[in-house]
Amino acid sequence: MLDESQSQAILIEPRWGARLQARFRALSLSTKLLLLTIGFVMLAEVLIFAPSVANYRHNWLLDRLTAAQIASLALEAAPDRTLPRKLRSELLNTAGVRAVALRRDDFRELVLQLEDQRSIDATYDLREATWVSLIGDGLGVFFAPDGRMIRVIGSPEIGGDLIEIVMDEAPLKAALMTYATNIFFLSLIISFITAALVYLALNALFVRPVERLTWNMVRFRENPEDRSRIISPCGRGDELGTAEHELAAMQSDLADMLQQKSRLAALGLAVSKINHDLRNILASAQLMSDRMVVSTDPIVQRFAPKLILSLDRAIQLCAETLRFGKASELPPRRKIFPLAPLIEEAADSIGLPDHPQIAWRMAVPPNLQIDADRDQLFRIFSNLLRNAAQILEKTPTDGAAPAIEVGAQRDGGVVRITVSDNGPGVPIRARPHLFEPFKGSSRDGGTGLGLAISAEIARAHGGALSLLDTETGASFRLEIPDAQTAPSGRPFAIRPPKSDGARLQ
Repeated sequence: MLDESQSQAILIEPRWGARLQARFRALSLSTKLLLLTIGFVMLAEVLIFAPSVANYRHNWLLDRLTAAQIASLALEAAPDRTLPRKLRSELLNTAGVRAVALRRDDFRELVLQLEDQRSIDATYDLREATWVSLIGDGLGVFFAPDGRMIRVIGSPEIGGDLIEIVMDEAPLKAALMTYATNIFFLSLIISFITAALVYLALNALFVRPVERLTWNMVRFRENPEDRSRIISPCGRGDELGTAEHELAAMQSDLADMLQQKSRLAALGLAVSKINHDLRNILASAQLMSDRMVVSTDPIVQRFAPKLILSLDRAIQLCAETLRFGKASELPPRRKIFPLAPLIEEAADSIGLPDHPQIAWRMAVPPNLQIDADRDQLFRIFSNLLRNAAQILEKTPTDGAAPAIEVGAQRDGGVVRITVSDNGPGVPIRARPHLFEPFKGSSRDGGTGLGLAISAEIARAHGGALSLLDTETGASFRLEIPDAQTAPSGRPFAIRPPKSDGARLQ
């Protein structure tokens, strides 16, 4: 079990770490770059410091061994290999050792020694030393207790004898401390100079351009329609230059798009107002044209139906334009009803059953039921049938009599209706934007609103309106799935028809 103080320490450490991390994240990019550069350079200096200290200690001990070797040679040159005590002390003090022993042919001989000898605390054999042991022994000098007596075994650079020396570690420790202090301050100066140079270079090459990109994006976001806020690329050929070019292109496209949308919004508002008044004028003209039907003038009788039909189409176009200008279609009020009567009603509204030029065929099973909004579905069929009739009236077919056919069948919980004609088909250029307003019209003078509205209604029912790939004519498929649950909240099923609709021959 942890006591209260230990529990508090465990809780404080993560909070302190999280607070430090949060403060680091809050720093600017330039400050982070400066701190990281200094830290990495200092880390590199630390990694260099340990081998440098080890190498300095190794060379220092080799110098002591060489000095001891020279002292032993002075002894061998003396008569009877004896020296006065004073001269022996001076030789040992000059070499910086307290005792010297030579090893020849497995024979150890103590040649020089001070009288006041102390016990040896540690022994180091330079012959068996590795870089790891040298680094460990070098760093261990800083933490060793004062006054240690050490023995060092090694071969000096002159002569081939193996020498053992006993020496006080205090001079070595003092020399290492001086060397470490010099290395530390030198490393500190190098670190700051390197960090400053790296910081200035990276700040000029990367940080300042990134800050420029960031500032420009923030400024452009305040008013995207102001083209003066678009960034001006500096002409760099690297990745940042590419980012500036792409950002400038994106901002330019966005500004153009927003300006276009603003113009279209203003134009749409003006068109809606004009369209509303125009629809009222056309309605009045339609009422007056109805009186022309009772006229006995043959010229009036000849042109009155065409005039009435043109007024009906103009009024329908005004209504569709105003309807499309709303934010969205009303959600469908679905109910189950027979499909065939609805299609017949849509065909009657544009005069297809009695059309003098176009053959009308309907292959919809009488017992086929559909779950949809009846009024909205009527608009879809009215648009599709009217488009087909207008195309067939203006464009002759290849030998066959103009014909429009509607077929339908149920596939599980989906009703698929096909509206086909044997006309020239939909032009290739109109197909990519067929269901987009003001873009997908396949006939001269058309707006494309009918198909756009029809596709939107189909999507509102969870279905889709698509153009089928046929060899001749145009064939549209409307898919309307059943609702998931009945109004009471219980699942329901619609009985499938006994026969499928036939395709246009």
